[in-house]
Amino acid sequence: MFDKAKDLYKLQKEARRIKSELKNTHIEAECEGITVTINGEQEVVSVLISDEALTKATEKKKTLEENLEKAFNKAIKRSQQIGAEKMKAIMGDTGFPGLGGEK
Repeated sequence: MFDKAKDLYKLQKEARRIKSELKNTHIEAECEGITVTINGEQEVVSVLISDEALTKATEKKKTLEENLEKAFNKAIKRSQQIGAEKMKAIMGDTGFPGLGGEK
């Protein structure tokens, strides 16, 4: 039982390390001249709109809105994938059934 507590402490420590690592990981996604950058915690870092996309936006506001939505969704999806991969790596090292451990 004491070994399980040590494993749990190790798991918590690794999760904190990964959370810090994710905060410093930037994920970029682009759609039709709009570039969105978020960090691994899914916080927006920056949004860049090219001159061409902005020119098109004055003609079709709806297109700009759709492209912004697509760029954000791409970035969020990538962020989730990266986070899941990192967490899966530490979960496999645990001895807890159901969390990826084999014991």
